Amino acid sequence: MTRIAPAAVLLLLMMPMAARAQVALVEDVNSKSAGVQSMDYVATGKQIRLGKQDTLVLSYLKSCWRETIAGGTVTVGAEQSDVQGGAVQRQKVDCDGDRLILTAQQASQSAGMVVRGLLPSKPAEPEPEVTLFGASPLVEISGGGVIFIERLDQPGERQKIEVGKQQLVKGAFYDFARANKTLVPGGLYRASTGQRQVVFKIDPGAKPGASPILGRLLRLQPVT
Repeated sequence: MTRIAPAAVLLLLMMPMAARAQVALVEDVNSKSAGVQSMDYVATGKQIRLGKQDTLVLSYLKSCWRETIAGGTVTVGAEQSDVQGGAVQRQKVDCDGDRLILTAQQASQSAGMVVRGLLPSKPAEPEPEVTLFGASPLVEISGGGVIFIERLDQPGERQKIEVGKQQLVKGAFYDFARANKTLVPGGLYRASTGQRQVVFKIDPGAKPGASPILGRLLRLQPVT
C-alpha cells in the first residue's frame, strides 16, 4: 500500500480553491452571509455559511442532485453537500452528469471529430457531446457575443443569435426560455461562438420553457 508523505498531505490541504474542480452551480441563494451569488460555480471543499432563515439551492453537475438547503454550514462535496446545523432536501433531475463538465473542458476544441457511420448516401453525423433534457437551452457565453445554432440531423435549420450583455443572466448565461426560443426535441445541433463549439442533442421527451437548469445547461464557455 502506497503511503502519502505528511508534506504531500499538507500541500493538498493547502491547494487553492481555484485549482479544485468546480462541481456545483448555485441556482438561487437568499443570504447575506453565504459569500456566493446565484449562477456561481463552486468547487469541492467550499464552505457556505447560512443564517437560520437563509436558503440555498445548489445543483451538482456530476450526480444531478438538486439540493434545497435551509440554514447551517454547507460544505461542497464531489456529488452532494455535507450540511451541519441545517436541513437539506434533495431531488434527482434529468441531466447528462459528467458530460456537463467535459463539454466545458472541450469547448475550445473542434467539435464533430467523432462520427458514426450511416448509409453511404447520407453524410456522417457527429456524436453529441452532451444531451439536454430541456428544449430551451441555457447557454453559458460569458460577456455575450454571437451564437450560431445549426441543426445537423436535418438540413436547413440555422439560427444566428446576437447576444448583448443586457440579455445575459448574471453576465454569463443566455436563456432560450427567457427569449421564448425553443429547439426541436430529438434534434441534433451544433452551437458555436468564435472558435468554441459543442455538438448536442435535445432529448426526445424534452419540454420547452424554464425546466431545471442542469437539464438544459449548455457550457459553451471553456473552463479557465
